[in-house]
Amino acid sequence: MVIGYSAWSIYTYNSNSNILHADAAIVLGAAAWGDQPSPVFRERINHGIELYKKRVVQMLIFTGGQGDSNEPAEAIVAKYYALKQGVSEADILTETQSRTTQQNLYYSNQIAAAHHLTTFLIVSDPLHMKRAMLIARDMGMDAYASPTPTTRYKSLSSKLGFLARETYFYFVYLLQRSFAS
Repeated sequence: MVIGYSAWSIYTYNSNSNILHADAAIVLGAAAWGDQPSPVFRERINHGIELYKKRVVQMLIFTGGQGDSNEPAEAIVAKYYALKQGVSEADILTETQSRTTQQNLYYSNQIAAAHHLTTFLIVSDPLHMKRAMLIARDMGMDAYASPTPTTRYKSLSSKLGFLARETYFYFVYLLQRSFAS
């Protein structure tokens, strides 16, 4: 019952934001395949670029460390992808240490503070937003959800798989959070 309710709350999470502008979009990492973003990551990057081009945000912060030591970090792959799409290098920040959503936000928040950025749009998949926003709020970030309008999770089986994964990680975070208090 609790798991079903939590999954439903993740699926129906209302992440509509009333904020019109923010200092930066924090684009949460996903897999990179060599020097190319995975399809899921590409959707996130494209959404961040769109926010930047519409002047909703002034800066893009790409997150994500290295999966394989022979490959570039996810954030670096995102940076080069954005540069090819016309984003100014001066408007891109990267954090390359993270491996989890919590680390994505923690390290991004540190980088943002060093650049005097205080308001954020968190960019990720719609099913990832509830957990990402809870983590950001727990960190005291002035952050607002900006889910990708498109998703690579289109089939019922891929949506259910991602929802099951998110429900699991949501519970793990709640458990960690309760022990940290």
